[in-house]
Amino acid sequence: MTFVFEAELWEWDARRTDSWVFVSLPADASDDIRERAAGPRRGFGSVRVRVTLGATSWRTSIFPDGAREAYVLPLKRAVRDAEGVAVGDTCTVTVELTGS
Repeated sequence: MTFVFEAELWEWDARRTDSWVFVSLPADASDDIRERAAGPRRGFGSVRVRVTLGATSWRTSIFPDGAREAYVLPLKRAVRDAEGVAVGDTCTVTVELTGS
């Protein structure tokens, strides 16, 4: 299952000193993932994915965020730097569920 969407980069304000930056998956994609990922999951309810942003691809996990009612994808500084994106920018992201 693959999702392609545009999202704005946002900073997690609970730990500003750590500079955690995320994008939120759309509500419909989050609903589909929630249905597919029902049952026992890894830490924090994470789901393994393969992500592509621009020319950069990597494997990581997405996490459910109850406040946003969506899954969120962390974007490492190395990815943001390689793609020239920052908090407040909107980018196109491809997320593919890998299950392993």
